[in-house]
Amino acid sequence: MKNSKKWFYALVLLIVVSIIGVFVPNLEFGLSDPNIVSGDVAWMLTSTALVLLMTPGLAFFYGGMVDPRNIISTILQSFISMGIVSIIWVIVGFSLAFGDSIGGDGFGLIGNPLTFLFFNHVGGLTNPEMAPTIPFALFALFQLKFAIITPALITGSFAGRVRFRSYMIFISLFTIFIYCPLAHWTWHPNGFLHNMGVLDFAGGTVVHMSAGFAALAGAMFLGKRTKSKYNEKRSNIPFVLLGAGMLWFGWFGFNAGSALQASSTAVLALLNTNTASAAAMLTWVFLDGARGHKPSGLGAAIGLVVGLVAITPAAGFVDVGASITIGVIASIVSNYAITIQGKTSLDDTLDVFPAHGMGGITGMLLTAVFAHDVGLIHGETHTFLIHLLALLIVGVFTFGGSYLLYWVTNALVPLRVSEFSEKKGLDASQHDESYAFAYNE
Repeated sequence: MKNSKKWFYALVLLIVVSIIGVFVPNLEFGLSDPNIVSGDVAWMLTSTALVLLMTPGLAFFYGGMVDPRNIISTILQSFISMGIVSIIWVIVGFSLAFGDSIGGDGFGLIGNPLTFLFFNHVGGLTNPEMAPTIPFALFALFQLKFAIITPALITGSFAGRVRFRSYMIFISLFTIFIYCPLAHWTWHPNGFLHNMGVLDFAGGTVVHMSAGFAALAGAMFLGKRTKSKYNEKRSNIPFVLLGAGMLWFGWFGFNAGSALQASSTAVLALLNTNTASAAAMLTWVFLDGARGHKPSGLGAAIGLVVGLVAITPAAGFVDVGASITIGVIASIVSNYAITIQGKTSLDDTLDVFPAHGMGGITGMLLTAVFAHDVGLIHGETHTFLIHLLALLIVGVFTFGGSYLLYWVTNALVPLRVSEFSEKKGLDASQHDESYAFAYNE
């Protein structure tokens, strides 16, 4: 009965928000704008849909790697992010990320929450600074899909031991207090990292590094899983491969769409995305073989995803040859990071920090090495030094801020399920459901 009341209060809150939203007018749809380029609109509509597909892809990717008692809960954690973050984004998230800067000219820290509250003034007209050839609402929707997948990426680090209600609170707090400020710093024209010269074409810093450091904080805060015969059992490797394929497909929108127009830069980003992923997948398979392991579907899937992660910040800034190098280096770094982590007491269930955190860090630094004109390989040191500083800032902010948010969430609703619920499995204890083939030995 006590839990029923909490769900009832959440329902009432959603109803109240929906009523408030009715009274926030948006009069910009239906107006003509000569700056709109129809080809760019078509490409960005496609890219937005592609990026949304990545979150269900991640759900399968993670779901196939967890033990059979937790496959549904793991998949649902990604799916629920699509609902929660979408509503937060429309109400205040987009405004916090891309609203008028608070923090002074050239040193924007966060957007004014009132600028685009309930998507007010986010309609069918262009925005000269951020969306010069597409409706501003389309830009906002494209950016929403990045915000959706970021907290979903974190879930792999604590799979199998987090209460569902607590998780929903945490991702709400993470989106508002970590993701939105970081997006503003990096992508808003007045953001301070942007004005420092940090290069992040499609989210290596904003998405993957933030998720990686938050995952590390979560694994440390929650501690190790309760020992079980299912701990190292993979539910469904075909799910992992399916999810990896969906991620690879959707990532073309993620990276090439970040050009924000149907242009040669979008083509370059797509080319680099495909090439880096291919190079990283092959490197992972060859490296496993050289270390005496058989080639595996799991290894190939993880390798290709690491390549996608690493090329993300560099996709529109480097030549295709550099994308091969980035994929190879990132794959080696993440592969050995997983090996090293396995020798520690840290229980990052699905190796989110070694894959996404280290992949993002590697990609960020290599962007500063190979970027056109400003890279270290061209004799320029400024961008590389700025990226080192940004790595420190983002690491401290996302790790420290996330750890604090875990603590706050835990104070509101205990994060970790009971030992009995963990042994029973979250599918049954949190959702009263079970995977049909979960216990076929």
